[in-house]
Amino acid sequence: MFGVVDIGNTFAKVGLFKGDELIEVSTGLEIDALDDFLTLKKVKKALISSVTKNQQELEAIFEEVTFDKLILNPSTALPIEKDYETPLTLGSDRLAAAVGANFLYPDTHCLIIDMGTAIKYDYVSIDNKDVYISGEKPKGAFRGGIISPGMRIRFESLHTFTKRLPLVDTEGIPPGEAPPLIGKNTRACIQSGVVNGIIAEVHGMIENYRKLGKCQVILCGGDASFFESQIKKSNFAGSFEIGSLENTLTAHTKIELIPNLVLIGLNRILRYNVEKLTTP
Repeated sequence: MFGVVDIGNTFAKVGLFKGDELIEVSTGLEIDALDDFLTLKKVKKALISSVTKNQQELEAIFEEVTFDKLILNPSTALPIEKDYETPLTLGSDRLAAAVGANFLYPDTHCLIIDMGTAIKYDYVSIDNKDVYISGEKPKGAFRGGIISPGMRIRFESLHTFTKRLPLVDTEGIPPGEAPPLIGKNTRACIQSGVVNGIIAEVHGMIENYRKLGKCQVILCGGDASFFESQIKKSNFAGSFEIGSLENTLTAHTKIELIPNLVLIGLNRILRYNVEKLTTP
């Protein structure tokens, strides 16, 4: 049994894998209880990742564990290339998501849209012709992307940086629907601006990245399920009426929700490093 741990400020998320199969996900785990939890689950090897804690802090937390551990850091071996100018500032969650995307879709470029506190657009290409795996296929490469404010930040910013606008959330918006474009009260106007603004932003980003070539679009992150149906439902709406454009748009834009993409990527990194140690 392999385990992967994604640590936040207070709590952690753990994925348990048999080979490449994700068999269990546990969320809201206290950091101090991770050792006991992983031992109870009979984990033999674990990969530890965090965007909030440094290497020394993670070493201290897992100092006396009974299983083999690997702490993800900028020098950890990866099954993809990093084409990024500041690798020391690259979040482990972005990197893990990129590895997961390339593992699930090894034959196509991928655009990852991670919709959480921030909305992160990350691009993984397969056009790195200089590096090959087993002499057969080009190795994927993380190319970088875009970081934009997430939904909660947008709601809170409107309240914090204006004198009279209330703090609003998504309460009252039916599941799978976007608020009306024309709000009839201040609350509705804010909801429409934030939610419809994000939907429009995502569509615009997909359109721009699509110009780089056919790609698989992957949604993940805490807010992804809220936006999934609206992003898919209105994706390039209206453009399909242009006959010759229809096949191009549908062929170049495939969108999937993969909530545990980061865990899948962490497991792939762990397995890659284990395989490197056992390969003569």
